[in-house]
Amino acid sequence: MAARQLAHSEMPLASLLVREAHLLDPRAGIDGPADVLIENGRIVEIAEPSTLSTERRGEVLEGRGRHLLPAFVDPHVHLRSPGQEHKEDFETGTRAAAAGGFGAVIAMPNTDPVLDSAPLLRSATEAAGREARVPVGFLATISKGSDGQELTEMAELRAAGALGFTDDGRPVTSAGLLRKALQYQRLCGGVLTLHEEDPSLSRGGSMCEGALSAALGVGGIPTISESTMVARDAELAGYESGRVHFQHLSCEASVRALAAAKERGYDVSGEVTPHHLLLTDEDVRGLDTRMKMNPPLASEQDRQAIIEGLRSGVIDCVATDHAPHSREEKEVPFEQAPMGTTGLETAFAALYTELVLPGIVDLALLVERMTAAAALFELPTPTLLVGEAANVTLVDLESKWFAGEHGWGSRSDNCCFAGRRLRGKVLLTVAAGAIAFRERAFSVVSAR
Repeated sequence: MAARQLAHSEMPLASLLVREAHLLDPRAGIDGPADVLIENGRIVEIAEPSTLSTERRGEVLEGRGRHLLPAFVDPHVHLRSPGQEHKEDFETGTRAAAAGGFGAVIAMPNTDPVLDSAPLLRSATEAAGREARVPVGFLATISKGSDGQELTEMAELRAAGALGFTDDGRPVTSAGLLRKALQYQRLCGGVLTLHEEDPSLSRGGSMCEGALSAALGVGGIPTISESTMVARDAELAGYESGRVHFQHLSCEASVRALAAAKERGYDVSGEVTPHHLLLTDEDVRGLDTRMKMNPPLASEQDRQAIIEGLRSGVIDCVATDHAPHSREEKEVPFEQAPMGTTGLETAFAALYTELVLPGIVDLALLVERMTAAAALFELPTPTLLVGEAANVTLVDLESKWFAGEHGWGSRSDNCCFAGRRLRGKVLLTVAAGAIAFRERAFSVVSAR
């Protein structure tokens, strides 16, 4: 199927020379220093370091000591528009994305109203076309009102541009309804993207069930709330020859269920968030509401299992599940606070600091996993090849910074990594051929 178009505001196409950067594109087999010339938003030449002429119009970026990577693709963000713009909107959310090195994002439909009809989806797409700094794709809901009772008009929503369907924030508890959605999916295409949770097991919980939740007196959510639904829905996908993507996997049993489904040849994939890769329920001990998310942070054993799942390829990609909330919503007792953390601006740096630097994951593998979502959702995969549209990010892997020290691009500040000392700073992001983000302290020399 041909790649679908995403929505973003029209910005001037970039013409610039990145000189002597270390290029890393694992899919293209590129790993080494080079000069890269971008003209009118496309990569037009790659050459040995210091060999491309600066005697041309545009800008010259000094890339020595920095890495030029394909821009990342996030398949799971909440941009809160329409209806919740006090938390985030297309401009602020994509500003945060660009600051984190993301060249494209996929927005969830659990807005107010939810995106369950073609007119609402078209309206959101048009708004993103006016406001978004990086391309935005949209998922529509699986069920009307996202209430799990009646299917949306999936074919009509696909025709209106939906990349797929999800009731994210809520599970599809009815196996019969999900089966019917898979049958319609075979006709109209797209990806069914599933938030896996059994409400009869999770109801009343605020953190992962275990010794710590008992000690704190906080209602627990057992990991089987997620893993049993992953197993069920993988079997449904296999039975109906459907396409299913599992969101924010958080525990060992879910990784096992996904691996078993792949071994049986089912068309399934999965994502994992930076916070589940790097944090555990021990980080909830202080009852900081920025550590409250759904699914909840689980045990160290679960964390190690999802790291191995990402490393082995059982888990296909990284997603932030960027979930902004207002300060007033989060500044309440832990049990009363909404679930969710922001993450677009810290995802790469946090994973580089905690997984790549200690040698747990290779940098090339991290880059591959942070761009892999494009192919899963039938989008062009960012690459550093000549002739392709410029979707790149320039990062300084040696730069040390504290998350949030200069504020946030996002409208909300409920980031679970706030205040952490991180390595790896995004200096520039080019998305859809236009400069979407430039670090304020990053010097640029105009070519003569």
